[in-house]
Amino acid sequence: DILVDGKLCDCDIVVDCKVGDPIPLEVKLTNWSKHSVGPFALTVTPYQDYQNGVHNYELQDAITFVGSNTFYIDSVKPTKDSVYFGALLFLYTGDFYLNIKFHEDNCSRELPLSWFCLPSVHIRAMEPVV
Repeated sequence: DILVDGKLCDCDIVVDCKVGDPIPLEVKLTNWSKHSVGPFALTVTPYQDYQNGVHNYELQDAITFVGSNTFYIDSVKPTKDSVYFGALLFLYTGDFYLNIKFHEDNCSRELPLSWFCLPSVHIRAMEPVV
């Protein structure tokens, strides 16, 4: 599950946030397999989708992470959850998306396939109301 600003994200939900306010990001992974999984890393990369097949990943002047955009995970035990917290800070208005990728440190252990089907996260950064 992915939560942005406390709201569960799926492909039909747009999360609204205010420019200049840190927005909490929570990624919850559940291991439904019979084996522990790990170690691996989880990287969150923001981008803009121009709806013409072009994605802009050069957003270092528009979005920053409070902390790191990469979470390093030792292992997730069978039938257990592992939750990772971060925060985003949007510096400009616009519609943004989050791309979440896994990086295995040990090729002999496979990550659960469901983890590669995480929902698309759509965030709309708006001007604060004065």
